[in-house]
Amino acid sequence: TFAHLDATTVLSRQIAELGIYPAVDPLDCTSRMLDPSIVGQRHYDVARSTQKILQDYKSLQDIIAILGMDELSEEDKLTVARARKVQRFLSQPFFVAEIFTGTPGKFVDLETTISDFEEVLSGSCDDIPENAFYMIGGMADVKEKAAKMAAAIAGR
Repeated sequence: TFAHLDATTVLSRQIAELGIYPAVDPLDCTSRMLDPSIVGQRHYDVARSTQKILQDYKSLQDIIAILGMDELSEEDKLTVARARKVQRFLSQPFFVAEIFTGTPGKFVDLETTISDFEEVLSGSCDDIPENAFYMIGGMADVKEKAAKMAAAIAGR
């Protein structure tokens, strides 16, 4: 065993098929460092809430596949919408991949990342389309992209 390692990172073909890179599965990844005494209570709570909403979404996927989204309760529909935004928000425009993707690399500091995920989880981004969260930096970039998307639709 590798008892000296304190984290495992699990890559997922299923996540890669969604076009989300890095294709890391946040539900299967573990770290002993994700402890409130190490990362702080707020960081810990946001990370666990993020994992919970993704797990809830995963649990609903069979129901969605069989019955469709229309059969979900309003609460479950909200869970799915937020989880899909979280999934896309976990995609990262890497500086090293810029030449391949054409998307400029972005750096988002830890505090901003925690605050941004709190916004998504709290529902304050429910009116923002999930595509605005894909391959983007922080929440300011998400809101800018959403505004451009809305302007493009209005301009038709």
